[in-house]
Amino acid sequence: MPTSVYVTHSVADPNERIQLPVFVEPRFFWKALFCLLAFDVCRLGHNFPRLYQSLQRVKASEGEPREDAVEQICGAVNKACVWYPKTVLCLQRSAVTTYLLRNLGVPAKVVLGAQTIPFKAHAWTEVNGEAVNERQDVMKQYTIWDRC
Repeated sequence: MPTSVYVTHSVADPNERIQLPVFVEPRFFWKALFCLLAFDVCRLGHNFPRLYQSLQRVKASEGEPREDAVEQICGAVNKACVWYPKTVLCLQRSAVTTYLLRNLGVPAKVVLGAQTIPFKAHAWTEVNGEAVNERQDVMKQYTIWDRC
């Protein structure tokens, strides 16, 4: 049984694919919600060097990851962000997504990028060079500073 379905958008570009939401296992939702809370409690958003070191320490677990790991974790983090009482910014979302994916054995990386005019910085998660919690063309808009 497929875990995601693509449909054709009838209003805009007929070649555009839209991914419909998948059923997210409740345990992933609760883990994502807990990680968002831990991020705030540990004040990782205010201590970038500590966050960076934490992400470098967490390696992808051994073994073959689940086939639907990326879909499950991204869906769980998205759902948790909706229920989280604070606004979740891109760095927090990407750090939590990367942490959870690595725990499932997926070699995910947080990517930090910026654009110059107007100045904007952004963070997203990549798996095998593809953005997974962001639109696919994000790398065209931002110059990449680092991957961790």
